[in-house]
Amino acid sequence: MDISIIRHLHIASVVLSFTLFFLRGLWMLQGTLAQRGRWVRIAPHLVDTGLLASAVALVLALGLPVLETPWLLAKIAALFLYIVLGSMALRRGKTPRSRLLAWLAALAVFAYMVGAAVRHTPMSWLG
Repeated sequence: MDISIIRHLHIASVVLSFTLFFLRGLWMLQGTLAQRGRWVRIAPHLVDTGLLASAVALVLALGLPVLETPWLLAKIAALFLYIVLGSMALRRGKTPRSRLLAWLAALAVFAYMVGAAVRHTPMSWLG
């Protein structure tokens, strides 16, 4: 597959994943997340699977040595933090305040990951 197609699929998946997470966070703050239907529980998993698959395809197509690419390692580490924070924000947070703080932190981590990918530096937008 052409690398530009993989890249565009990855970027589209990033935008869709962010949009769904942002909406789910807003619905969580309104207290209506659980009432949004089955698609709210299924769609993010499908989108994130496509996002991960396109990321792996990009790494393979570009021949990036993951362990020797600092910005990519930083992005992968941030991804794990983003998953934990997102889980706290949407499911595991004990109080509305802790959920809000986890959601805001997850959004910041997401912005960091985008910056690391765009700038190709672990310094993200500051580099």
